[in-house]
Amino acid sequence: MTSTTTPDTVGRAALLVLADGRFPAGGHAHSGGAEAAVKAGRITDAASLAAFCRGRLHTAGLTAAGLAAAAALGHDPYELDAAADARTPSPALRAVARKLGRQMMRAARATWPCAELDALATAFPRGAHQPIVLGVAARAAGLGPEDAAHCVAYETVSGPATAAVRLLSLDPFRATAVLARLAPEMDKVAARAAAAARQGIDALPAASAPLLDITAEQHAAWPVRLFAS
Repeated sequence: MTSTTTPDTVGRAALLVLADGRFPAGGHAHSGGAEAAVKAGRITDAASLAAFCRGRLHTAGLTAAGLAAAAALGHDPYELDAAADARTPSPALRAVARKLGRQMMRAARATWPCAELDALATAFPRGAHQPIVLGVAARAAGLGPEDAAHCVAYETVSGPATAAVRLLSLDPFRATAVLARLAPEMDKVAARAAAAARQGIDALPAASAPLLDITAEQHAAWPVRLFAS
């Protein structure tokens, strides 16, 4: 039997696997700052969820997407990890990024075994920042920088949207509608991140979200919480 699979369809299928919320990379245990925002009254319904997701997408999401795109292009992972540290002022968020990086690494090495992932795991036994691991995983799967950036852009908003359903008993249809309406902005963020990555590490976005940093530190100190971050 002759296969009809082409390189393009392989790439699209791999992108779906990597972006799938069921990919065992640990993201389901994190709210992306939504839990703290719900407690503070900043997310109360679909409209405020959309505003939160939009803000996160154009700040932390853009920054992470740039790192992932650069990793997918094959930029030096040591320099990228240092760049990620410099762009993550919150110790709590740095710890989360490395924890998610370790989990992403386990899933990626099982799914797309390759020497590049093995080398990254050896270089960062405590975990590299998650966007960097995602970018190298995308590269191992035959994907490009735009693909890696799209994965990050999507998970930046899908995590809080999923969390809001659990935290607020928000109608999941309305939460999904929020994601659908943000799709054009996700495309623009991914394109901008990939374009910056092609210019080199010094050109990567460094958009900040101080309130996310502050609430991440507060959330990490809560004795009881539903999500890890």
